[in-house]
Amino acid sequence: MALILNIDSAVTGASVCLARGEEVLSYKSNPQQKDSAAWLHTAIHDITNETDIKLKDVDAFAVSAGPGSYTGLRVGMAAAKGFCFALNKPLITINTLQMMAAAARSETDCWLCPMIDARRMEVFTAIFDQELREILPSTNLILSSESFHAYLQEQMICFFGNGSNKFKSLIIHPRAQFISVDAGARDMVKLALDKHFRAEFASLAYTEPFYGKDFHSLTK
Repeated sequence: MALILNIDSAVTGASVCLARGEEVLSYKSNPQQKDSAAWLHTAIHDITNETDIKLKDVDAFAVSAGPGSYTGLRVGMAAAKGFCFALNKPLITINTLQMMAAAARSETDCWLCPMIDARRMEVFTAIFDQELREILPSTNLILSSESFHAYLQEQMICFFGNGSNKFKSLIIHPRAQFISVDAGARDMVKLALDKHFRAEFASLAYTEPFYGKDFHSLTK
C-alpha cells in the first residue's frame, strides 16, 4: 500500500500524519498556529525517527490546500512542495473543507457543513453528503439568518468548524445541528490514498494554495 505523508496547517495549528494505506503509523499535532513553520519540520523529523522510515521511501506528499489561513496555507504548501521537489515525489492536494467533513462524518448522519472563520460575519464553507460528495462547492459566504435555507428544506445539516458559532447565533431551525470537530492531517489519509490510487497529482510548478478570496454572498 502507498506510504503517504499528510500535512495540514490550513486553519488552526498544524498536524502531520504518516500512513501506509489507511493505517496511521504516526500522528503529531500542534495547536499553536504561529509556531507552525518552525514546528512542522521538527515533527516530520520525529515521525521518521519513530517509524524508522526515511522520507525517500515515502510514495507521495499530501497537503491541505485551502481554503484557510493565508500564512498557514503557505507554510504547508511550501513544506510539501519542497519535499516533492527534493525527492522527486508526487504532490497531492486536499480541499481543507473536505478534510474537515471527513473528520465529522463519524459524528453524524447528516449533510456536513464545515465553516472556517474568515473574519466579521464571513466564512469559507461547503456542504458535503456522507460520501463526501459536494452538495455546495467551496465558497465564501457572508452569513445571515437566511443562509442555507433551501438546503435545510431538503436535509438535516450539521455545522461545525471555527466559523460555525457565528451561524449558531443567527439561525433557529429544526434541521440545523452544531457539533465540535477536531480535524487534522489524519483525516486526509483516505482522501489522499484515493487520489494516489487514481494518480490525481498536482503540478509542482503551478499549484498554489486556494485562499478562497473570491467574494460573494449566498443566501440559499
